[in-house]
Amino acid sequence: MTAALADQLHAGVRALGLALDEGQLARLLDFQALLQKWNKVYNLTAVRDPQDMLTHHLLDSLAAVVPLRRHLSGQGGAGRRLLDVGSGGGLPGVVFAICCPDLQVSCVDTVAKKAAFIQQAAGALGLKNLHGIHARVETLPGPYDVVSCRAFAALADFTAWSRQALAPHGVWLAMKGRRPQDEIAALPAGVQLFHVEQLSVPGLDAERCICWLRPVA
Repeated sequence: MTAALADQLHAGVRALGLALDEGQLARLLDFQALLQKWNKVYNLTAVRDPQDMLTHHLLDSLAAVVPLRRHLSGQGGAGRRLLDVGSGGGLPGVVFAICCPDLQVSCVDTVAKKAAFIQQAAGALGLKNLHGIHARVETLPGPYDVVSCRAFAALADFTAWSRQALAPHGVWLAMKGRRPQDEIAALPAGVQLFHVEQLSVPGLDAERCICWLRPVA
């Protein structure tokens, strides 16, 4: 099963046009194994089948890596900080930390055992750029260059709760299913949606997109 998962991961990464080395690919599979192991005790995700985990979690999160890398390279790349909100089992935060080693990634969750899992994963996977934080996002100071989430909350709530953590030049990266027109319409005047980027997830027949947002005066 592990060999089949590895083959599917390699094929998915190629389909996404994503450049990853063997160490990063191995870490992604090790992360999924950790997620499965801890899920039995901590209930980190409702998805339990390894095949479904690969498509619905790993590849789904990996689909956002190329857009994230493109944004970071335009910002100067190294030394940037990302906050992943409502990270749960570390999706997409842990995947971002594996794929972007120059990026400092903090995963925040209000559930202590989920933040503890992120810390455990950071140690087990040797990710010095990954940090788990048990807190409410509203209490976190910044500045973070990117604040991300995946199916966390409505855009208006997500941006309102995390605004104080965002750097003045920072952006929000919100992973969504289909284009959330009602959520976009409900955004306050101080938040600008500047791009909706369609994503294609290998092996997943579902609509996915990134809503890119930034604060405006």
